[in-house]
Amino acid sequence: MYKTLDNILTQLEDNKALDIISIDLKGKSDIADFLVIATGTSNRHVGSLSENLISELKKDGIKDIKAEGINKSDWVLIDSGDVIVHIFRKEVREFYNLEKLWQTNIDTN
Repeated sequence: MYKTLDNILTQLEDNKALDIISIDLKGKSDIADFLVIATGTSNRHVGSLSENLISELKKDGIKDIKAEGINKSDWVLIDSGDVIVHIFRKEVREFYNLEKLWQTNIDTN
């Protein structure tokens, strides 16, 4: 689980995602153990970050990856099981402000 989280964070950093945060959900939610939120600079960047991350997760042996929003690439959600990743364009991230929902559990990188 932490290996998956570390790989996701590394992949996002290597591909120039901005404002990456991870939120520990253990004991607070049944949906996942961690939530990762990152920002892309444009629709194209959000799409590229998402596609590269999915490719890397598959290489790591994660088989049941679900993704929503890649076609529009304003907000892409990637569910890898233990870690859920949200990749936003800046304006969309500011509008939805998911961090506020989980602010007591945020770990910035």
